[in-house]
Amino acid sequence: MSGQGYFISPEAGPGPGVLLLHSFWGLNRQVKDTANRLADAGFTVLAPDLAAGAVYEDEDEAMTALAEADMNVNASLVQSSIGILRRAQKNAAAPVGIIGYGSGASWALWVSARLTEEVGATVTYYGSQSIPMDGARASYLNHWATDSMVSDLEVADLGLSLQMAGADFRFEHHEGTTDGFAEHGLAAFDAEAEVVAWRQTTEFLASTLRAAQPASGDTD
Repeated sequence: MSGQGYFISPEAGPGPGVLLLHSFWGLNRQVKDTANRLADAGFTVLAPDLAAGAVYEDEDEAMTALAEADMNVNASLVQSSIGILRRAQKNAAAPVGIIGYGSGASWALWVSARLTEEVGATVTYYGSQSIPMDGARASYLNHWATDSMVSDLEVADLGLSLQMAGADFRFEHHEGTTDGFAEHGLAAFDAEAEVVAWRQTTEFLASTLRAAQPASGDTD
């Protein structure tokens, strides 16, 4: 089922585009609910299925499937999804935003350093990336859990890489949380921390994507 996904746009009409990249649990109900919340906030959202139709509830199964996934297929899907989203958003000439959770956060960082003209804002939740971020032009908001599979060294390395790239970035550390704190339905879900992170995320996307609009304004 490669190439499948979930798409939603605001009832009032297309808004700025946001690519939503799920964690290793797959394109589950929580991801679709998050897309719906983003649409309610005025964004046009595309969530590509990076798990080929599978949805997992067991962590070991999810991690095994992630390790066995074809990275080339997913890389192509993430990049092509940005092209589709740009054509569907309000202004096709404008860069899009990305939100990634866990393994999806790694993809978000990766593609933001590859499609530098097409990505204007990147939000990640408890996920990192080891590639150099040289040339990245997006603004970044990175959410971190206190108890995480991402080590302090990986967090520091990402910060250094973004700094060396001259990127505008902000790290938010959510005390007392573990990976998954922002995903409804998981045992690690922390309602209080998620409310704070969600507000920070939507405010960041709204301000950054508006600032990234071409000077010509709407294309209507």
